[in-house]
Amino acid sequence: MTSKFRVSKRAEFAETDMAGIVHFSNYFRYMEVVEHAFFRSLGLSVYMPFNEAMLSWPRVSCSFEYKRPIRFEDEVDLVLTITKVGAKSLTYTVDILLEEEAIAHGTSKMVCCLLEQGKMKSIAIPPLLLEKFAPYLPR
Repeated sequence: MTSKFRVSKRAEFAETDMAGIVHFSNYFRYMEVVEHAFFRSLGLSVYMPFNEAMLSWPRVSCSFEYKRPIRFEDEVDLVLTITKVGAKSLTYTVDILLEEEAIAHGTSKMVCCLLEQGKMKSIAIPPLLLEKFAPYLPR
């Protein structure tokens, strides 16, 4: 069974509109919160030194489906699941749960890249990273 990575997040006042509902754009920020926490939990970063360059993960696709709003002070769980690994790309989903009810579902596809002298070049995901991702990879 594939492992999932989970963190909690409380909806902040600054993330809401005048009705106290989290603005849709913040769901993408929530996706980034769990993504960064996932990488940190593995001793990695989405922007880190690698072979005398910087390794980064720009997105090539990102979407969300909303079932129910998040309101100010709601504490939600953000659950990341890796759904696909390509030679150079990683696709994951994020389920946002409120009291264990799925209220939003997002998908993101990112590509492993090296940044050298201001230029970005996609590369194969390094074996060291694949090893760290192993417990979370689809089976």
